Amino acid sequence: MQLVIVSPALADANNGNWQTARRWQRMLAPAVRIVKQWPDALADKDDVMLALHARRSWPSIAAWYEARGNRGLAVVLTGTDLYRDIRADASAKESLRLARRLIVLQERGLLALSEALRGKASVIYPSATARRTLTKSPRLLRAVMVGHLREEKSPDTLFAAMPLLAGHPDIRIDHIGAALDSGLETQAQATMTDCPNYRWLGSLPHQTTRNRIQRAHVLIHCSRMEGGAHVLMEAVMSGTPVLASRVDGNLGMLGEDYAGYFPWGDARGLADLVLACRATQNEPNGLLLHLAEQASLRTQFFAPETERAALRRLVDELSR
Repeated sequence: MQLVIVSPALADANNGNWQTARRWQRMLAPAVRIVKQWPDALADKDDVMLALHARRSWPSIAAWYEARGNRGLAVVLTGTDLYRDIRADASAKESLRLARRLIVLQERGLLALSEALRGKASVIYPSATARRTLTKSPRLLRAVMVGHLREEKSPDTLFAAMPLLAGHPDIRIDHIGAALDSGLETQAQATMTDCPNYRWLGSLPHQTTRNRIQRAHVLIHCSRMEGGAHVLMEAVMSGTPVLASRVDGNLGMLGEDYAGYFPWGDARGLADLVLACRATQNEPNGLLLHLAEQASLRTQFFAPETERAALRRLVDELSR
């Protein structure tokens, strides 16, 4: 059996779509390749297509359906698919209709689909290898935000929170992500100038980013929409708790009762959570420890063997 993964982003993008495609390729090897658009020179032998992104992969999805019908066709829905495109974009809606199976990456993704579509949808959580929880300095709070400078990631929430934290040199926040929006890049640079405890580091290699998440006391995640953010489960699997915007994609990853949420776009709410983490950082019943304990309960969902088993069940079904 030969399988093709269609991803609108390849290695140079260094984003969630690429990380999913590459991880799935490793899990399903050997007869798997990743392409940006289908068909290609090897298309005649393909039995199964996993297409990431209903809107951006629409030309490949349509070409597959024309050649094979919905046999072997699964569409994997991203955050912009679930929470924007499938509501208004004709090609995204058509991708959902043509697919034999639909995949979402966190449990609340199913709620964004109509009742008619949920019957062919299932959840496959992304995964990461577990890392040991490091002992971290009690003298300061080191936070990290991971997300490219683009509107969907809402970095402006962090920029607005930084003046509220400027008088706390014992709180240091690093921000990892490429500049995909010139206006947000200007804001990041201005925030570094005005707030010495904020550093924008630009894009970093994936393993370097994972190391920084592992060493941080807490991960900050401000997104306005998410399909199933890899950085959340990478933090959880490293023993690093999360402060996240209360949006469906984050609720579906961390659980409804997680105590580390702030309203999307609420800079004061984010700053207050950071300050509360620092204030109780060295207390046995403090917020930081409570969040770490809550996050540890989610590791069962993000284990590689769990994702691999779900993925292979999907491919077996599609190949029949």
